[in-house]
Amino acid sequence: MEPYVPSLRNYLRTLLVLGRASNLPTVWSNCIAGWLLGDGGPWSGLFLLCVGATCLYTGGMFLNDAFDVEFDRQHRAERPIPSGAISLGEVWGFGVGWLMLGLVLMAFFDPGTTLLTFLLVAAILLYDVVHKWVAFSPVLMALCRFLLVLMAASAADSGVTGLAIWSAFALAFYIVGLSYVAKSESTRGPLRYWPCWLLVVPVLLAYLVNQGEFKQRGMVLCAIVLLWVLRNLRYTFWSSEKNIPRTVSGLLAGIVLVDLLALGGGNLLVGLVFVLLFAGALLFQRFVPAT
Repeated sequence: MEPYVPSLRNYLRTLLVLGRASNLPTVWSNCIAGWLLGDGGPWSGLFLLCVGATCLYTGGMFLNDAFDVEFDRQHRAERPIPSGAISLGEVWGFGVGWLMLGLVLMAFFDPGTTLLTFLLVAAILLYDVVHKWVAFSPVLMALCRFLLVLMAASAADSGVTGLAIWSAFALAFYIVGLSYVAKSESTRGPLRYWPCWLLVVPVLLAYLVNQGEFKQRGMVLCAIVLLWVLRNLRYTFWSSEKNIPRTVSGLLAGIVLVDLLALGGGNLLVGLVFVLLFAGALLFQRFVPAT
């Protein structure tokens, strides 16, 4: 019997699944938010930043499956490696290659950005290695997004500002809450409500930061984020049939809204870009699973 050779279309889809490509709009929104919180700069710098972050994220996702291969063989046989859609060696090669390319691209920025990039790569690798075996893995995932925002801010004209740091912390709390729900899907452990309160931290920060003429717009965005969080949590906590993947996918797309909230909505162009990224995340999830 001849070995199965996947078609190019199937192989490309496998690569997209491995890279969790549907989450890339949230990576780009992190970059744009951090960059604007650092007072922006040349558009060419933002483009290079987004490309570099895309490589780092994709590499981390590929290596995530490489490290999880034994777990997936026992519990998630539909994943690309155990299902035979791609070999373990190929996944290692792609993962390391994407990470190295990301490091090279980010080296075009100043030493501070390069240092944060190395810290981000270290956090990515630490998460990939231990996330299935330690209870605090949601904190490691949050650390990755925290460092991504700071890396983006450091590449901007004013560098890492105080607001960029606070916004990165608020996003990190949101990621911890999100990741806790996601982790319960693979561990089959009991679900508790308390980590979900962390999803509200960005709203609290926006309430404290947006004053004066920005207050009304900030409150509108706060309401949108809260409604989106509640809408997705109901699929897990207030539904007759628990649907954790749907909750996690929705909350992942909500990262774009959290980033827009950190910017206070920005100007019309910024708002339009974030709306497109949010819509893109939801649309891509129809074709490539977010988790």
